[in-house]
Amino acid sequence: MTAQQVAWFEGGVGLALILGALFFQYGLGYPPCEMCHWQRWPHIAAAVVGLGGMILVMAGVLPPRAALVIALLALLGVAISGGLGVYHAGVEYHWWKGPQACTTGYVFTGGPIDLNARVPMCDRAAWTLFGISLAGFNALISLAAAAFGAYSLARKR
Repeated sequence: MTAQQVAWFEGGVGLALILGALFFQYGLGYPPCEMCHWQRWPHIAAAVVGLGGMILVMAGVLPPRAALVIALLALLGVAISGGLGVYHAGVEYHWWKGPQACTTGYVFTGGPIDLNARVPMCDRAAWTLFGISLAGFNALISLAAAAFGAYSLARKR
């Protein structure tokens, strides 16, 4: 694959995964925890950089040689989200401790609070399929997509 194709691919993966997360949130009613939000930002960045950057290249605003940098930045965003997904899945499976603010050991110490609000905890998987949580699926898909993109760029060189 060319750098342009990798940029489109990684941007598309970022967009697809953020749309999937929004579907689970708004379509199926699974509110995201704090660590879920952490994983969203790199996907948003990958989508904006990968897809937006390639649109700018196609429009002639950016030179075609910028495609490699765009591809690498989009790939990095997808890989970072995958790494955060590994961390979050490990917290859900209790392989290691997560941030105190969003795990079951947290004690609220003051400030306004809505006692009826549904607060998702980072160490409890809200949804699983075949024993894999959403964070686990994000890790698998993101890291596989990043590896494929990196392999494609390295092979082209």
